[in-house]
Amino acid sequence: MTSPMIQKDIVSACKIETIKAILEELNGDYFSLLVDESFDVSRKEQMAIVLRYIDRNGFVMERLLDIVHVQDTSALSLKRAIVNLLAQHSLSLSYVHGQCYDGASNMQGEINCLKMLIRQESRSAHSIHCFAHQLQLTLVAVSKKCVEVGKLVVLVSNILNVLGSSFKRMDEFRDSQKERIQEALDLGELTTGSGLNQELGVSRACDTHWGSHFKSFNNFILMFGSILNVLESLVLDARLLDERAKAMGYLEACRTYEVAFMLHLMSDVLAITNELNKCLQKKEQDLTNAMLLVEVAKIRLQAYRDEEWDSLIARVSLFCIKHEILVHNFEEPYVSSLRSRRRLGDNKVSHHYRVEVFCNIIDWQLQELKDRFGEATTDLLHGISCLNPIDLFSSFDIRKIMKMAKLYPDEFNEFNMGSLENQLASYIIDVRDVDERFSNLKGLCDLSKKLVQTKKHSNYPLVFRLVKLALLRLPLCIR
Repeated sequence: MTSPMIQKDIVSACKIETIKAILEELNGDYFSLLVDESFDVSRKEQMAIVLRYIDRNGFVMERLLDIVHVQDTSALSLKRAIVNLLAQHSLSLSYVHGQCYDGASNMQGEINCLKMLIRQESRSAHSIHCFAHQLQLTLVAVSKKCVEVGKLVVLVSNILNVLGSSFKRMDEFRDSQKERIQEALDLGELTTGSGLNQELGVSRACDTHWGSHFKSFNNFILMFGSILNVLESLVLDARLLDERAKAMGYLEACRTYEVAFMLHLMSDVLAITNELNKCLQKKEQDLTNAMLLVEVAKIRLQAYRDEEWDSLIARVSLFCIKHEILVHNFEEPYVSSLRSRRRLGDNKVSHHYRVEVFCNIIDWQLQELKDRFGEATTDLLHGISCLNPIDLFSSFDIRKIMKMAKLYPDEFNEFNMGSLENQLASYIIDVRDVDERFSNLKGLCDLSKKLVQTKKHSNYPLVFRLVKLALLRLPLCIR
């Protein structure tokens, strides 16, 4: 038992028996692929391949099939490795009816990515990226398109790192905050009460968490005066020239109209989608409400673009006056920091901020939301939601379920679509109005198990097939 060779033999034997059990449970049925890349202890690239499927008893199973070392991480090489592994176990890509990957371009890109290569082999292998991550990627995409957003994210992150890197600076920051709160209370600008005026944090935003950016920008505005005080102290007292130079650069950047404008704009934009973000972070997902909140966010963003420009400018101007920041004359020609003052542009300051920044950022944000939460994804998730048995099948809608079925042409062709609609009509009367065993189900997993237990999966085979397809998709969008 202490021999490395014997240990490897035992592990190999366990692996063989485990895979054999997985294939028996799978029983030649379709499955979803969950794939992720990582490095092993020797820094070699490896790919974990997990199968998600419904066993014979209607239970949802997730099993690690294997971990494969890959020399090349291109989409074609990854597909080849997956095909070879599946072939070893008499499986093929035609069995794949769902995909789940991270947001890397080789996995989720639009052209020649792994997702698209597998879709070429199986039209039913839909990929629904994690909703919360999709929302985060809209901010990443806008940051790449708009240099002002990218600059703001980097500036806020760097300043919060400076503040949080020293206990002395944190103490100075807290003392400054207390003084400003007391001053505001004395002037009547703040009111006292339980839970009010609590100390705000200076934690740095996480690159993969949308809500942390909203919190960072919002807190940065509220703590702006205290942040300036600490940066001023650092400029005067820093021992190292490098620290003093960085603090001076951050201080000068903060005292610009552009930063004040971008802070308020991005705080407003992220606030509009914050409710959507909180909904997508919940462990128990209400897909109908999640998709409705996507539409609500689009409508609010459009309304903000059309109606809130004057309000935004008024708030930014008050903020600048309070913190002694020079307010631009919007009728002057706009001078870019990348252009010599001798070569003035044709645009005014008002055009730059309203059209090139304000309108563009919101338009890009809207376009990203439309692209990432597209029509096919919406039809899939509405169909999944309508199959959910919660509250006595209150969300059941045959029309939306039939739309979902059309996305699986290999399973539901023109000949059996009529049969599916007929089965759905009988099925809903049976499970909602006749059979009391279906009255207290908590979700699709319970429904799948109950259909098998009551043998109704053989009475309504096409409906059961849809339930299984829904279960193969559902967790992939909320991971």
